[in-house]
Amino acid sequence: MAADLEGAQSFYGDLFGWRFRPSRHGHGRYTIAFTPDGAPTVGMGTPAATGAILPVTWTTYFAADSADEIAWRARERGGTVAVGPLEFGSGRVAWAADPDGAVFGVWEGELSSAWWGERRPGAPVWLELRTRDAFEAALFYGHVFSWDAQGQERCDVRFEHDRVVLHIDGKAVAGLRGGALEAAPDPNVRPRWHVYFCVDDVDRAAAQAAALGGGIISAPADTPYGRIAALRDPEGGLFSIAAATEAADGAEAASGAGDSAGAGLGDVGT
Repeated sequence: MAADLEGAQSFYGDLFGWRFRPSRHGHGRYTIAFTPDGAPTVGMGTPAATGAILPVTWTTYFAADSADEIAWRARERGGTVAVGPLEFGSGRVAWAADPDGAVFGVWEGELSSAWWGERRPGAPVWLELRTRDAFEAALFYGHVFSWDAQGQERCDVRFEHDRVVLHIDGKAVAGLRGGALEAAPDPNVRPRWHVYFCVDDVDRAAAQAAALGGGIISAPADTPYGRIAALRDPEGGLFSIAAATEAADGAEAASGAGDSAGAGLGDVGT
């Protein structure tokens, strides 16, 4: 969700090389961003003119065969469904929060691609939930999106590098990290999903983001999943970047998780 759609397109277009096309999704203004190689990657939009002031934020969407079923499961496990499910363009959508307040979306409809299969500049490459208790969160999302129903070869959950890691088709696609976050005043560390976008050079991209009017939240650093940095856009929207080249130890990081009935993340939106 962006307050200034043209400004957001200018910032992310310059930073990631995205190109944009208008879309008929939703009731506000909405566009689809495409990577430099022409693949659809994220949705960006402004809210409908209701007078409400909504935060600028990136939202992780999980793909679903049935948004109604996912909404029911989320409520059953202590989550909150704030909006929907409702018709949204060619599909159906719901916005929900897990028991610790981390917000996520549910998308029932056509998917552009399984974008976690490879690291492509400009595309999402890793998702990370920072929350109070990673194991409780894994139980919530695992139940809601039926991770265990996919079979271990398709969907595998492991504990590695101090976090719960979800693997889809052999790729590490999302991490769930626990910690004392619930009282933190900084929205960067409160329970939330963080999206990482792939770049060729993390240090150069971080410097470019700052030059374009954004900011550096966490300076570039090496991790088991490659070199990363946490950034904000000019409106305060938080996002992270990760290197196109994986860490030398061979740890894999891509992007996606969810439900088809259960596995496969849909698009990321702002």
